[in-house]
Amino acid sequence: MKKETRLEEVFPIMDVQHDCILSKMGDVTIAYKVELPELFTLSDQEYESLHQTWLKAIKVLPKHSILYKQDWFLEKGYVPDFTNDDTSFLSRSSERFFNERPFLDHSCYLFITQKPEGRNGSTSLFSSLLRRTLVPKESLNPTALQDFLDAAGQFRRIMEDSGFVCFSRLSDQQLLSLPRQVGILEQYCSLSDTTGNYMYGDIAFEDGLLINGKFCQLYTLGDAADLPALCGSRITYDRYSTDKTKFSVGFASTLGQLLSCNHIYSQYLFIDDPAKTLKRIESKRLRLQSLSAYSRENHIARDAANDFLNEAIGAQRLPVKAHFNVLVWCDEKEQLKDLKNKVSSALAQIDAAAKQETVGAAQIYWAGIPGNAADFPINDTFDTFAEQAACFLNLETGYRSSISPIGIRLGDRLTGKPVHVDISDEPVQKGICTNRNKFILGPSGSGKSFFTNHMVRSYYEQGTHIVLVDVGHSYKGLCDMVKGYYFTYEESNPIRFNPFYIGEGDKLDTEKKESIKTLLLALWKKDDETYNRSEYVALSNALQLYYSKIDSQPDLFPCFNTFYEFLKNDFLEVLKGDNVKEKDFDVNNFLYVLRPYYRGGEFDYLLNATENLELLKERFIVFELDNIKDHPILFPVVTIIIMEVFISKMRKLKGIRKMILIEEAWKAIAKEGMAEYIKYLFKTVRKFFGEAIVVTQEVEDIISSPVVKQAIINNSDCKILLDQSKYQNKFDQIQELLGLTEKEKALVLSVNKANDTSRKYKEVFISLGGMQSKVYRTEVSLEEYLAYTTEESEKVKVQAYAARFDGDIRKAIAALAQDIRDESKK
Repeated sequence: MKKETRLEEVFPIMDVQHDCILSKMGDVTIAYKVELPELFTLSDQEYESLHQTWLKAIKVLPKHSILYKQDWFLEKGYVPDFTNDDTSFLSRSSERFFNERPFLDHSCYLFITQKPEGRNGSTSLFSSLLRRTLVPKESLNPTALQDFLDAAGQFRRIMEDSGFVCFSRLSDQQLLSLPRQVGILEQYCSLSDTTGNYMYGDIAFEDGLLINGKFCQLYTLGDAADLPALCGSRITYDRYSTDKTKFSVGFASTLGQLLSCNHIYSQYLFIDDPAKTLKRIESKRLRLQSLSAYSRENHIARDAANDFLNEAIGAQRLPVKAHFNVLVWCDEKEQLKDLKNKVSSALAQIDAAAKQETVGAAQIYWAGIPGNAADFPINDTFDTFAEQAACFLNLETGYRSSISPIGIRLGDRLTGKPVHVDISDEPVQKGICTNRNKFILGPSGSGKSFFTNHMVRSYYEQGTHIVLVDVGHSYKGLCDMVKGYYFTYEESNPIRFNPFYIGEGDKLDTEKKESIKTLLLALWKKDDETYNRSEYVALSNALQLYYSKIDSQPDLFPCFNTFYEFLKNDFLEVLKGDNVKEKDFDVNNFLYVLRPYYRGGEFDYLLNATENLELLKERFIVFELDNIKDHPILFPVVTIIIMEVFISKMRKLKGIRKMILIEEAWKAIAKEGMAEYIKYLFKTVRKFFGEAIVVTQEVEDIISSPVVKQAIINNSDCKILLDQSKYQNKFDQIQELLGLTEKEKALVLSVNKANDTSRKYKEVFISLGGMQSKVYRTEVSLEEYLAYTTEESEKVKVQAYAARFDGDIRKAIAALAQDIRDESKK
């Protein structure tokens, strides 16, 4: 029976001190955790720029150094948070829906190792794994160590200055293990997470790799014969490409985030003395020259060595040795065949051949221990240039969540894992955007109203005051859910307001008087009629006297009826006393024109509401204008009242976020002479901690409306686009109008191109100031879907269930959702 060896007897690491790893052979290693750019967010030019950055950084590393990049991809499930008692009904349903959603959790570590002068490279035969006593050949020189630290600092500075990556130096505590935290060294030796399970098994090499009870396979790119003929900083990702656009991912992405299994992608670059390397290859060339007459292979190898030397000297290339490998593992041995197919397919996508390591797997795995890269078997590397080697570095990571408290929950594009996205405050704080306004464009059926419902609900739950102007009843379900105010016009229950009412704690300020005067003048005069100064002054005096009377007679209810009566009785006496002439203010004409809005008139309901009066304090208000958008009297009045409501909130609610969202109604509002108001709103709302949002369906609307082109688009730093595939052949026009880059064009046209058919969701493109662009999933729970749905049959069903629960929409949605789930199981 073979005797077991204890890990500490052969472990190659001597100590961890001063945030450095010291091996028993005297190698010093500095470790970093690296934050990479997110997958599917870089353009062709950005990939090339990032590749060049890696290249510049590699060239500052000293000779006899090793760059070892270790990318961990661990299969995990989303863990919901039910600890917050304030979580809403819909948020809790979302947490349940995403519970255990599988995704790949990526961590990237970078180790830079300095070998002592004179340290010979290891081979498979002389790996430290096979030796029992290790004595450093020389002690480390403090000056040499400082030079190495300076070079590593330069490397980090070059990388971070690019703006693509962020480095954080790993401390002793992160490298070693703590009582409740697994360090990097222990993590690698047990293939566990940093929050590991603290149950460790053996490491066995007899029958393949068996590490901590996990069955492992190692696939290497260590031979030039297995490498692709061409490599670059990026490759085309066909799933998201179109006839008009090519969608790019990093060259090695198929071995990273796109390889859906537990794996570590290891990338080694060995930087030795370039002069010695070239001398060695020159000797090899001469040897092959003498043997070229005996074999065609020798002849070809001689030419290859000759080309390598010519390029190294002629183009000033940095020769390096490189090795890349993928370590995959699973819990069941039967799954290894499936893993082999996945890795083979991933390598085939970059035109490389998969070589499964068997004999040398143990030594290569052992060299992967952080700090032991100098012990890598050099016979498993190949000669290349830094330019080509850098192409095989993994450049991307998965989507990250914002730490901002404000924002919306969207999904990672690859797996649907929930991510928290701030499209309001964080971009402004970072200087990416100058305002919080948003422009949403999406044709019918693209999920536009669905996304907007989801965004509005998220902001409402975070304390925002929301005013919605809609045409089409898209927000009825959500409004019922949050118990907001829903203003709509029906013959049996016409729309009612009371602009004269002043709420408790409010006062009659200049703004309130101006809005009432604007309303009265709009009711009195036609669009082409103007008012003179004396008429304006007379109305100001009338309002002042009217509210003075209200103050002295508390039982008098402020509304249009009592104001009309005040004009007819009290104010007529005032005008007579002041000898105001008819040409200065024709009060009889005024009373006659406004008679339909007084008690008994055709529109007597409009301005005399006795309920829904505290609009300033109400956080969710929907104005549904579908039935009156073409009405010559009601529509202009209602639009003025809507604007007055929001401006009042904008100016009086200090420090509270405000949002006005105008759906398709903006077209009708702009026609009614409100274009100037929309311009004013988009330019000034940011000063009052507010955001204005306009939603539109058709591209033609943008082109035909100067309001949209000049005011809305130019003052909306956040542009949100849904599926534009129907406009693919004329997208250049949209691109020019919205000021989208070529990268953003490729992203927009990739929306919904390769959706997971097993899940129900739509994708959405979000651009922040033209500087950050990304595509997300809008995937929601069944309960959220039923609250947002605009399908008539589904809305009717929700209302029918609500009637069973005495109008309680939450109970109705919960019951309906459960019934749908039960039905689907049958």
